[in-house]
Amino acid sequence: MPKRIFRKYLPKPERLREQKSLRFLGELLSDPNLWHINRRSLAGAAFIGIFAGLLPIPLQMGLAAFLAVRFHCNLPLSVMLVWISNPVTYVPIFYFTYRIGAWILGMPPHSGEDITVAWFVEQLIPLWVGSVLCAMLFGGAAYLTVKVAWRLAVIRSWNLRARARARAQRRAARLEQTAQRDEHKGEKEEETEGPRQS
Repeated sequence: MPKRIFRKYLPKPERLREQKSLRFLGELLSDPNLWHINRRSLAGAAFIGIFAGLLPIPLQMGLAAFLAVRFHCNLPLSVMLVWISNPVTYVPIFYFTYRIGAWILGMPPHSGEDITVAWFVEQLIPLWVGSVLCAMLFGGAAYLTVKVAWRLAVIRSWNLRARARARAQRRAARLEQTAQRDEHKGEKEEETEGPRQS
C-alpha cells in the first residue's frame, strides 16, 4: 500500500532529467536503483531532502540529488522534499534556524539597528549552527516518521489480509457444513423413501 501512495505523488524520471540543476548527474538519473520505492530508500530520501532543504545554501536540489546517489536513496523524494524551503518559506525557516543557533551559542538576537557587512558575516555562524542542528533533527524526525508509517501500513495490510483469509476460511467451512448437511439430508430422504416404494 505505501508503494502505491508514493508512486502516485513522486515525480517521474523524465521530469527530473529536465531539471538543469540535476544535469550533472547525467546517466545516473536513469539508474533504476535510485527509483526504488521501499522503506529504507524512502526513509533515507526523507532525511536527505529535509536536511538539504534546511541548509542555507544555493543548489539544494543538487546536494540532495548527490546525497541520494551516494547513499542509494530514492532520488525523486529527496529532490522533492528540498522544496520545503522555497521563496515563500525562506525567511521564516532561516529566521527560526538563526534564532536556534543564536540561542545555542548564547548570542543575543540583533535588533536590526546597525546592519553592516561585518554584522552579516557575524550572523552566519548562528545561522549555520541552527540550520545544521535543525536539518539533523527534522531530517531524523522525517526518517523515523517514514520508517514507522511504513511499518504501520505493512502491519495494517497484514491484519487486513489475515482477516480476509479468516473470513474466507469461515465461509468455506460454512459452505462445507451446508453441503454435508444437504448430503446427509438427502441420504435420510432416500432411506425413508426406499421402504415406502416397496
